[in-house]
Amino acid sequence: MPATQSPDEPPGLRTGTLTTADISFFVVSAAAPLTVMAGVAPIALVLGGIGAPAGYLLAGITLAVFAVGFTTMSRHVRSGGAFYAYISRGLGKPVGIAAALLAMLGYNGMEIGVYGLLGTATADTAHALWGADVPWLPVSLAGLLLVWYGGFRSIDFGAKVLGVLLLAETGILVLLAVGVLAEGGADGLSLASFAPAHVLVPGTAAVLAFAFSAFTGFESTVIYRREARDPDRTIPRATYIAVGFLGVFYAFVVWTVIQAFGDDAVVRAAADDTGGLFFSAITVYVGAWAADLMHVFIVTSVIASLLAFHNAINRYGLALAEEGVLPAALGRIHPRHRSPYVAGALQTVLGATIVLGFAAAGADPYTQLLLWVNTPGMMGLMALMLLAAIAVVVHFRRVPHDEGALRTLVAPVIATVLLAVAICLVASKVALFTGASPLVNTVLVTLVPAVFLLGLLLAHRLRRTRPWVYARFAADPEAPAPRQGEAPSCPHPTSSSSTPASARPSSPGTPLSPSATD
Repeated sequence: MPATQSPDEPPGLRTGTLTTADISFFVVSAAAPLTVMAGVAPIALVLGGIGAPAGYLLAGITLAVFAVGFTTMSRHVRSGGAFYAYISRGLGKPVGIAAALLAMLGYNGMEIGVYGLLGTATADTAHALWGADVPWLPVSLAGLLLVWYGGFRSIDFGAKVLGVLLLAETGILVLLAVGVLAEGGADGLSLASFAPAHVLVPGTAAVLAFAFSAFTGFESTVIYRREARDPDRTIPRATYIAVGFLGVFYAFVVWTVIQAFGDDAVVRAAADDTGGLFFSAITVYVGAWAADLMHVFIVTSVIASLLAFHNAINRYGLALAEEGVLPAALGRIHPRHRSPYVAGALQTVLGATIVLGFAAAGADPYTQLLLWVNTPGMMGLMALMLLAAIAVVVHFRRVPHDEGALRTLVAPVIATVLLAVAICLVASKVALFTGASPLVNTVLVTLVPAVFLLGLLLAHRLRRTRPWVYARFAADPEAPAPRQGEAPSCPHPTSSSSTPASARPSSPGTPLSPSATD
């Protein structure tokens, strides 16, 4: 049951609300499976050939290995800051503050760029179904308002909406797969896609770059710790479910589309009609009505992804406001819906500003707004995962624990190597994502290290000018004060509750005593 709150307490997030399924819906919806499959998988087929399904499996295995250390550390970190809290524990507060800025770049980039996709996907759907020409900008702005409202409402409302939308988009892909398998494909079913001769080819590097981008957002499970039921069990379960489902589902769907056209014909078909490959397949094997539904569900898939990222961004903003890094106003929570509504409103304004800026410049909503804004966002989140994997190793080498070496050393070290390789692949293939000039690609790639450096400078400034903020950054929340007649609870070993009450700040502007700072 969700936790109740005293009328005398300030409003907080709706604790004890989200189940494993709810959090899984948020994570898988952020990945937008239908949009990734229909919009991106054909490009992976063109670049990597029929071995593309294996690329998605390899990416899923890499991220599952990362999740081993990631979820193990989640049992030892209670902060709502997710990635930056983990990184602060292992690599220090300066790197953690820099990681916090990277997180804001990553999640905002992954969401705001997708408003361009929402505009083009809706325009394409309207033209395909009714022959109507719909301008993209009003659709994108309407999407901003719709997503803002979804984030403004309670978290359980958002989970229900995402559950429905996710079932719709995965359902249409399952329908396509069933149709293909029932008829035996174009030339009979074949497992050639998983043969080494088709997997170990130069084009697999490009497929892996696209495949890693298709999982973006899976790590956001820990952002919902405070709202989860039994987070020590719910968070790891949701993480493994999300990674396992996406890896297997992506590979399965791409393999079935290969069967729909045949091993010898699918690459040519994907090259000739990249955007229409999935629609052609479902028209042949299921019917034109299913292709119409797929058009509609691509739009709802994009909306689901936007809402999932919006909720994640709001909770990062809330956590950083509570830390004192961002203005305290962003930490306000709606008394009825228990949502971080001020952070959500500001994020919506930021999104509208960027969308309107691209529109005023005459930019293309897909090739520029989507791809140029998404690319540094994706790379920022991958850099966060790399830092988190390293932080797991360092943290468990420093503190006593009863976790096994497989979880705290072997898996994180393997994940570190694999994620470093993945980042190099994406950086080297960035032109495939953006289609932009070398100058634009250089700017997009260097945004990530530039923001990281800015974060290190911010950490130095906070330590010098606002030591009380620096001191409590990424600290675990203190145990709630006991009710009258109850014994005080024992603080978590890593919390800051050992600091005398007189030295703790009651607000971001209240200084700590010198002894409480680092």
